[in-house]
This record gives sequence, structure tokens and C-alpha cells, in this order.
Amino acid sequence: MKMVFKNKPLNLISFFLFVFIIFGFGVKPKSENPDKVYLFAYSTLKNNGKNGLHFAWSTDQQNWFSIGPEFGFLKSDFGSWGPTGKSMSEPFLVQDKAGVFHCFWSVKDNVFAHSESKDLVNWGRQNYIQGMKNFVGKNQDKSVISNVQVDEKNGQYLVHFSESGKNYFSATRDFKSYSSSEIDATSLKLRKEIAINGEVFQGTLFKVDWSLVDNMIKKMESVKFRDKQNTTSPKSDSLLFVGLKPVKAEIAIHTEKAKKISNMLTGVFFEDINYAADGGLYGELIQNRDFEYSLHDKKGSDEKWNASMAWNGDFKIVKENPIHVNNPNYAIISKGSISNFGFDGIALKANDKYNFSVFAKGTKAVVRLKLASGETLAEAKFTPSTSWKKFDLILKVSKTVNDAHLEISTDGETAVDMVSLFPQKIFKNRKNGLRLDLAETIADMHPKFVRFPGGCVAHGDGLHNIYRWKNTIGPLESRIPMRNIWNYHQSMGLGYFEYFQFCEDLGAEAVPVLAAGVPCQNSSDGGSGQQFGIPIEEMDDYVQDVLDLIEYANGSVNTVWGKERAEAGHPKPFNLKYIGIGNEDLISDVFEERYKMIVKAVQQKYPEIIVIGTVGPFFEGTDYNEGWRIADELKLPIVDEHYYQSPGWFINNQNFYDSYDRAKSKVYLGEYASWGNKFYNALAEALYLTGVERNGDVVTMASYAPLLAREKHTQWNPDLIYFTGDEVKPTVNYFVQQLYGQNPGNHYVESTLRLSDNNDEVRKRVAVSVVSDEASGDLIIKLVNALPVAVTPAISLDHLAPTKNVTYTVLSGNPELTTARPVTQQLSVATALSKELPPYAFVVMRIKTK
Repeated sequence: MKMVFKNKPLNLISFFLFVFIIFGFGVKPKSENPDKVYLFAYSTLKNNGKNGLHFAWSTDQQNWFSIGPEFGFLKSDFGSWGPTGKSMSEPFLVQDKAGVFHCFWSVKDNVFAHSESKDLVNWGRQNYIQGMKNFVGKNQDKSVISNVQVDEKNGQYLVHFSESGKNYFSATRDFKSYSSSEIDATSLKLRKEIAINGEVFQGTLFKVDWSLVDNMIKKMESVKFRDKQNTTSPKSDSLLFVGLKPVKAEIAIHTEKAKKISNMLTGVFFEDINYAADGGLYGELIQNRDFEYSLHDKKGSDEKWNASMAWNGDFKIVKENPIHVNNPNYAIISKGSISNFGFDGIALKANDKYNFSVFAKGTKAVVRLKLASGETLAEAKFTPSTSWKKFDLILKVSKTVNDAHLEISTDGETAVDMVSLFPQKIFKNRKNGLRLDLAETIADMHPKFVRFPGGCVAHGDGLHNIYRWKNTIGPLESRIPMRNIWNYHQSMGLGYFEYFQFCEDLGAEAVPVLAAGVPCQNSSDGGSGQQFGIPIEEMDDYVQDVLDLIEYANGSVNTVWGKERAEAGHPKPFNLKYIGIGNEDLISDVFEERYKMIVKAVQQKYPEIIVIGTVGPFFEGTDYNEGWRIADELKLPIVDEHYYQSPGWFINNQNFYDSYDRAKSKVYLGEYASWGNKFYNALAEALYLTGVERNGDVVTMASYAPLLAREKHTQWNPDLIYFTGDEVKPTVNYFVQQLYGQNPGNHYVESTLRLSDNNDEVRKRVAVSVVSDEASGDLIIKLVNALPVAVTPAISLDHLAPTKNVTYTVLSGNPELTTARPVTQQLSVATALSKELPPYAFVVMRIKTK
């Protein structure tokens, strides 16, 4: 066989990848494969037991070959991402009479876990069975199940386990229903000990067909090859494309061949993470204004995080006779002062006015905005009485600073609560409104929808932390604050009314997300992740809460909740069309039962509402498959897909939605991002979004995540927009989103792309998407060049001869940096359609056709 390397660097790499696959994993020629082999299932303590279920095979039980080695075929999804969560201890595999494998394991909690598989590659949903249902004890005495083993007796399977030094068993016939645990008089040792590469492991042993093991090896190989292929960077590109010459691109746009696509592809997903709400989009400048911070917000990890957090001075916290039962704490100042530094200092602008308000009782007091030097920038006085009263004052600032603090002083004794400071310059001049520069930066993306109040925030950290929308409406002093799953405090000042109002001000559709009757599977507070969904006897009330939200948004003023909306200042309905149920949940039996109750209730009472379902946190795997199965069963109009991946994944998967069934649920790509804020990441996302537009008949919406992050207070990176108290810092990823958001279409126009270099790696890094906007008549061409060389297009427009200038925007720069910014100019049609794209560039052309 003669090998011809036309592009030597590219083809040599492809050749070595081929060699890597064939020989790198020790694959044997087919003639050497046996009919039957021994298969050993085990786990290790590495990475705190998070590496999952491993397998090794042997023909003689002496020489063992670990697949991978130690490739994780099944990983536990139980608990939080902390040291003990997601661990798989002592897995035990059993095969039933139908040939199905069942894996049981311990999770360092009072449950044992179960999943099943026919081929040991594709696994079913994980369920967590509460073996010690009758255990009662304090949290520190929590029951922990260990040493799970299974045997078969009289047509049923006995699950044996240990707890607190005693042995128990529970029986099942179908691996779904389990009997109450009983004392186990037997002492079983069903695990085998096998030495693999000189290390002894305990596990379970089977004799299986070689074809089963061969399929497992192929799965492992494909995953490792895919991971290697997706590991791209500007540095690897520089090696991959050594000697690559500038590329010519012939692009034929077939203007008469078009299909209808979604006109709301680009939106935003707002989650209260990284101080996105309090200290962020919410306009309040005072931190802990209600003195309701508590140790529990951070689970006791910070002793300073209490009711006095962010406050200094001569005061004490008391609870007697508060302004509202939901807001029990307040401060009493005694012949002195109390100061609040806001979030990293209060940013103020010279000559701007600020609205100060406070609930107070007691003696006369003075409020000042000051610097650490003692300089006063603004002040006002208020005179309380013996009972609570709200005071509203205006403070005009004399100097622009970013490190001011607010001080309240008194010569007597004054009680204060709900101490608030808002700029008068607020987005859309709304009361209790949003920070102007941040809201305008979001508005400049032209989002077609806003998903809120979050993903993990919505379903919370444990049952008691599920986000309850009714706690976030009404007078601010009556709202119920709570711990944020991201380990800080939620004042609920930015609540459901404010979210709906923000959507209206943006001209965007509201997409509220509510928990599916279960908390986050990563819960660490309250125990057992999703094992403990809302008790079934309480689900009717929870379902009613979901229905009440729709009434709050859309009901007339004569309805209970429509009246609440009107009293908040919005008598007209918000015209809610969408509602999300669930957020990248673990698809367990507990989840499915509650999820279906909610969805069916909404479908029955409000058939006009578009329900968006959930299909897990990844683009593949058990939750993805199970979520889609339920979506098919319920005939959901849309499902919510999430994935955070490397730039290489986005480059290699531009055709991800090409094969989706158009007759099934549409897709909302609710959370996605490549891992980074360099221009290379942004270009990978731009490339991928050309595929999303091409598949805009199945993908209806898409939103990058997370949206906002306050510097020095991030729990997640990367993010789309960073900020401080006085500065907004959009990332280069933001400008890609903005260019897509400002240049949408409602029809996708077919085009043909031919490159002068046909190598697959080159082809994947040059993309074109053409859409038309029916309202304006504009034709919009998006071109992406993710190569280290220039691309010169030659674009032809069938049956179209525009004469007006083209609005031509280019985003280009060093792929390793974050500084690329879009530049827009007006060009003639001929110039625009043939203008060279520099290396690493994203271009948008907007052509007038009428």
C-alpha cells in the first residue's frame, strides 16, 4: 500500500493517531481473541473513590489486563463534589437470569446505590436505596452503609450490607422495590481478590464472551481518542498547520433555498452565582442590609459570616419586635455609629443622586457617605419615633470614588433595619431596580429570552433550599432570604417580579426555571442528594405553587395571584409563554415520579404554556438518554441541554444537531461554554454557533453560561461578563454572543463552501452561516476562520444583486489573548464579498436587499 502525504504535517498526525489507536491500548489481532474470558469488576481509592467502576480481563485468571487502564465505565453521581461525594466504594456486580448486570455500591451515606447495564458500557439510571429506613439519630450519628454484597436465593436477590458493625439484608425481585432491612445472621465473603500489576483488589468475577470485553475495549479506545482529538489549542494548531498556505474559499449562497428557523436563538441565562444578583445586577449598594446573613450561608466555614457581616461600629443585633417575622434581625446603635462598606467598597459618581432608605425607631440620626480618610461626600438627617417607620432620603455625592462607606450615627439609641442605598440612575428608572451599566451590557446583546433565577440555584442544596418563588415577591422586608447553593446569601431583593420586569424591559421572553420536586443531585446539605425528593404527600402543594406562578404572570387582576402582581405595580399580565421544569437533574425514579406530576399538571391546566424539560448535565450518558426517553413519553415541546467542553469539542462537533429527529422535542441549549476566555475559546464557540444556526429548525434557543461574575467573588470560571463595583468587563466571548444576538434571522439560507485545501482539519476551522431577516429584508453572512492563516473568500449570491453598502464587522486578534474587539465599517458589496479574513477571525456581513 502506497501512502501519499499531500499535506505532510496533517497527514502524519492522522497516521500516528491511527497507530496510537491500534497499538496504544494493546489491542490484539482478531485471530488471537479467545471465545471466553474472565472479567473482574473493581474500584480503587484513588481520587477519593471518584474514578468509578473498573474492569480487568484474563484468559487464565493469572495474567490480568486492566481496561484503560482503570477506565471508569460507571461513576457514582451521589452527593456533593466535596471530599466524600461522588465516591464509589466496594462495587459489587451481579448478573440476573436475563443476562442483565446490576452494580451495587456504597456511597458513604445511609443508602446503597444501584445501576444496571446489558453490556457494561451503557448504564441505566442510578437509584439510591435507603437501607436503614428506620434509623433515627443526630446528623453527626448518621448511618453509613458499607460492604454491599448480593446473592440470589429462591427467585429473589438479597442485598447484604453492614452498618455500625451489624449486618443486614434487604430483598428485591425487580431491583426497584426493596423489603425493609432485617438482621443478617450470615457472614458472607462473596468478593474475590485479584492481583493486577502487582496490586491486590477485591471485586466480583465473571466468565463472559470475548465480544463483551471487546466492545468495552472499543468504547474505552473511542473515548480516549475523542478526548485526545478534542485537546486543541493555538500551540497545537501551530504544529498541526506547519506549512499551511493561505486558504481560498469559494462560497455560493443559494438565496432561493431557505428553511424557517427559530428567531430567538440567542438569549441569556441569569443565575445568582459569582455574586451576580446581590452585589451585581441588583442595584442595592449595601451588603447585608437586613442583618440576615447567617453562619449557615457558608455552612459554618466562616465565623465572621453572621448577622453583623459587612457592618462595623457601636451596635448590637437583636430580635425583639422586628419589622417583619420574615426579617427577624435588626441593629441597635448606642451613642455611636454603624458603617457598611458595601461589596468591596461603595462606588459613587460625583453629582449623582442616591436614594437612601431605612426602617428606624429611636433617637435622631445622621446618615453619611464617607471615605476612610473621614471626608464626607453626602449626608442627611432623619428623626425616628418610638415605633418602626420607613425613611426615604436623597444623598447627592460630591466626588467620584470606588471605596466609600455608609455611616449612620446617633447621640442616643436608634434601631435600624433594611438599610438601603440605590443609585437614582437605574436601568429603565425602575424602583428596586437593576445596576445600569450591567443591565445595559446585557441589553446590548439583544437577547430574545432570559432564563432565570438559575440552574443549581433553582433546585437548591437540599430540600429546604429549593428556590420558592413566593418567598421572593411582595414588600422587601417581608421576603424570605436564604442560603445560596454557591455558599453565600440571597436577599431576594431581586425576585420574580423584578425578573419578569427585566424581561419586559429587554423585550425578551421570560423563561423561569423551577425545581422538579427534587434538590440538586450535588446537594451536601440535608443529605443524600436527590434520594430525598419532596415527600409525595407534599407534592400537591408544590405542584400548586408551580401553577400559581403561571397565574401570577398571566392571571387577571381578579385572580388571587394576578392581584398580587397588580399590587406590585403591574396590572397587565406578563404574558409568560415558557416554563422550565428541572435543571440538569439526575434522572432517578424519585425524580421521574415528581417531574411527571408537575409537567402533567401544567399541560392539563395551561396547555398553551411551553414546558421545557431537562435531559441532564451532559451531551451524552445516562441522564441524557433517560431524559430524552421521558421527553418522548410526555411529548415535551422543548428539552434543555447543557454541556461545558473544551474548544476542541466545539470545533469537532459542529454537526452535533444535524442528525436530530425533527419530529421530536426541540432543543434549548440552556448552558454551554468552552473552558476559557481567550479569543481561541470565543472562536470555537463562534464556529459551533454556525452549526446551531444551520440547525435552527430543531434548536430553538441557546444561552452561554454563566452570565455574570464579580471579580474576587467567583465560584465558576469562565464567565461571560466580569465586573467590579464601578467597571464592567465583557469578555471576548461576550462579543461573539453579541454579534449573533444583534444579527439573527428567521430563515436559514443554504450555501456551498469549497476550500482550496480539503484537509479535514482545515475544513473544520472554516465555517459559514447565512440567514435572512424577514422584518428588515437583510441577508446576514457569518464567516469564521479559526486557522493561523488568512482565508480569502469569493462569495456569489444567486438571484440577488444588492447595490447598497454592506455593514461589515470583524472580530480578530491573537488567539492566546483576551483583547480582541469587533470593528465595524461600511464596504461596497464587491469589496465585502471578497475581503480577506485575517488569521483567527469572525466576520459578520449585513447586506440590505430592499
